[in-house]
Amino acid sequence: MFYTDNYTEKLLGIKGVILKNIEENSDSITITFKLSVKEHVCPCCGSSTKKIHDYRVQVIKEAPVFGKHAYFKYIKRRYVCKNCNKKFYEHANFVPKYHRMTSRLASYILTKMRNVHSMSSIAKECNVSVSTVTRVFNYVNYSSKNLPSVLSIDEFKGNAGNHKYQCILADPKNKRVLDILKGRELHILTDYFKGFKDRKNVKYFVMDMWKPYKDIAETYFKNATIVIDKYHFIRQVIWAFENVRKSEQKKFATVRRKYFKKSRYLLLKRMKKLSEEEMQAVEVMLKTSSKLQDAYMLKEKFYEFIDSSDIESAKQNLKAWYLFVHTCNVPEFDNCVKAISNWEKYILNSFTCPYTNGYIEGVNNKIKVLKRNAYGVKNFNRFRNRILHVMN
Repeated sequence: MFYTDNYTEKLLGIKGVILKNIEENSDSITITFKLSVKEHVCPCCGSSTKKIHDYRVQVIKEAPVFGKHAYFKYIKRRYVCKNCNKKFYEHANFVPKYHRMTSRLASYILTKMRNVHSMSSIAKECNVSVSTVTRVFNYVNYSSKNLPSVLSIDEFKGNAGNHKYQCILADPKNKRVLDILKGRELHILTDYFKGFKDRKNVKYFVMDMWKPYKDIAETYFKNATIVIDKYHFIRQVIWAFENVRKSEQKKFATVRRKYFKKSRYLLLKRMKKLSEEEMQAVEVMLKTSSKLQDAYMLKEKFYEFIDSSDIESAKQNLKAWYLFVHTCNVPEFDNCVKAISNWEKYILNSFTCPYTNGYIEGVNNKIKVLKRNAYGVKNFNRFRNRILHVMN
């Protein structure tokens, strides 16, 4: 029976369908059909023909239907040319030549690849092998984009391309991942950025305290204001405080030491955000060590600097914090003060820039899930394209 109903054509994604049979069981659906007869051009002599020589049955995998694996049992015609006797198969645009899966299934696989699911789980859902999913995705390739007005750069720990860290570039203003670089070393960054002609359009260069980033920004982005992301310089103070806590809790008995370790989140939480009960617990912990108490106040005093309303008050609050650190004389804060003073100019710029690396940190969390689901990724180009496919 020939179905002219648009529903059948939309369901199968094929025009001119002659539906022959539908078989359904608990986990699969098999749809048997053939195409309507139409005039074909001989690939040998160019003559037109409608003469049918014979039929062949081709089983093709289709995208899942109603949660079940789907198969097309395609009754494929072979036409014969009346002029030169050449035999050839009818044209079917829903399946590429020599393929055993529909174009729609390939598109479905690529859509699924936009999630952080592993390739093995996608392969299982689509009733294909992992190598087939990989082969389909290998056709995806994202080229470099134009540089935005706000460029954010950070790194994440990875194992692709024999580099310990991969570098991520993003546009925090428009929430877009621009590219993934195989490493964060200066020569890799140089080779990448020197090819861009629109570097002068970048107004803000937001980064962490990694010297090659600063070198690149100063060399290639002379029109940009270099900004250290707040999270990264706050982390310097948190690390210093944690070093004090760890050294002090080693002096305690086992029970108290375990309590301190378990309750460290209270010590790291900002004082103004503590509940009354939490504040009492913190006061008890701080009474056990004067050094820990000093370190805690240094941490809280630094947050006063973070809360500065403008760059001028930030400068004054930072100077006051330097003086407070000198007065308290907590050695664990020496390296912290050194790092912050070395990067002070770019840290203060964060009080005039409305953008941070917060968007990249969110992307990094997705990348961690992606790596965990994939049990690690070693092919850098595929990993790069997968991240860009998921995020854009």
